[in-house]
Amino acid sequence: MPKVKTQKKSRQHQEVKNQGIMFNTGIGQHILKNPLVVNGIIEKAALRPTDVVLEVGPGTGNMTVKLLEKAKKVVACELDCRLVAELQKRVQCTPLQTKLQILVGDVLKTDLPFFDICVANLPYQISSPFVFKLLLHRPFFRCAVLMFQREFAMRLVAKPGDKLYCRLSINTQLLARVDHLMKVGKNNFRPPPKVESSVVRIEPKNPPPPVNFQEWDGLVRIAFVRKNKTLNAAFKSTAVEQLLEKNYRIHCSVHSVEVPADFSISKKIESVLREAEFSEKRARSMDIDDFMVLLHAFNSAGIHFS
Repeated sequence: MPKVKTQKKSRQHQEVKNQGIMFNTGIGQHILKNPLVVNGIIEKAALRPTDVVLEVGPGTGNMTVKLLEKAKKVVACELDCRLVAELQKRVQCTPLQTKLQILVGDVLKTDLPFFDICVANLPYQISSPFVFKLLLHRPFFRCAVLMFQREFAMRLVAKPGDKLYCRLSINTQLLARVDHLMKVGKNNFRPPPKVESSVVRIEPKNPPPPVNFQEWDGLVRIAFVRKNKTLNAAFKSTAVEQLLEKNYRIHCSVHSVEVPADFSISKKIESVLREAEFSEKRARSMDIDDFMVLLHAFNSAGIHFS
């Protein structure tokens, strides 16, 4: 009679299963179970014994325990109270217990404490807002090593001209240096997600670029709505013209500048694009320097985006 193959389970998985914890994939609970991947992420974070680490989505604590061994303190942010209890149980009565602080709740709604390094196996549906919450966080942290859905990770590192190059790419690269570290297959998780994953390292630029991010994002948003269109066409939308005209009139009234009776915002936009030589350019092939020049040209003409 042929042997029936029994599926191998890690000891931790068995313990969690025995306690009846069912992972909620609806809120992105996919626990990283491969110790080699966990070790790889910790290695890439280049932790120092004096570091405070922010861990988002600690799950059952596979990575948390190893972080606690290397860092001064770990602040773990977890939404699920069942997993918080599991995590507390795991460090109870060990020397690691005093080094762990747990924040219970949604990381997007939580005031982040001071930290040197961020390590996260994020629910993929909060990837984008979390990246920008991190990048606008002060005081500056040294770096973040984050697990994302593969396609999202490739968007973060995409360059002008790449198929995946988008508003997310340019906004992230404006504020940080981004590197793709490794690919992680779906079988390294429990339960396995439907998509492949990647680990990315984000290092904020300190000091940050001398640009108002709201202004910058307003311009980039318009340009990337149809990234394959020329900028001349992208700025022809009625909603865009109405917004920029309203902002222009506010700017003029604040600076006591009279707006001519025959003023046309579309002609004003066209002249800025033409003089800066951007009329025929397309967002898909423009880099950070191009957008800096364009934003300066618009602002100098009194046109603002926020």
